Amino acid sequence: MNFNGMWLPEAEDPRMQAGATTGEKACLVGYLEHYRQTLAMKCDGLTAEQLATKAVPPSNISLLGLVRHMARVEQSWFRRVIEERMDLPRLFQEEGGDTGFNFPEVDDDLVRASHALWQGEIAYAREVLERTDLDTVVDAKGDPTEVRDIIVHMIEEYARHCGHADLVRECVDGRTGQ
Repeated sequence: MNFNGMWLPEAEDPRMQAGATTGEKACLVGYLEHYRQTLAMKCDGLTAEQLATKAVPPSNISLLGLVRHMARVEQSWFRRVIEERMDLPRLFQEEGGDTGFNFPEVDDDLVRASHALWQGEIAYAREVLERTDLDTVVDAKGDPTEVRDIIVHMIEEYARHCGHADLVRECVDGRTGQ
């Protein structure tokens, strides 16, 4: 179906249901949630093989790789940095530091596990944000950084990778928009 270049009618788009925000924290978290949902939408309805499809050589970016990478990013910023658990091993570090983009033979189990890992890290990050003030200063890899800066970085990280996801999805099945 064609919804004027959109994936869904605007009234059915889960990202458009939250309404207006009030306050800085709600605004920042709202944008972060918007991009989390956007990446999930870009992966919706694809097979394991389609999710593992690389964008264009020599890039190793795939939708499944983006999901795994964002699980790593969520874990690093919210568990390791904000909660100061730097002793926690980074996700996918044992795989040569590929940040999640390389993976073994893809199958439905790997897809389910990757999405569960990502959603688990998002759920944990939501809990951290619920109890953490934006003005809280943490040691972000040697630099004192306010939590608000980390949220802005996360928005930027997701926005950039959602752009990649748009291109990968278009390569996979031609679907564009939203």
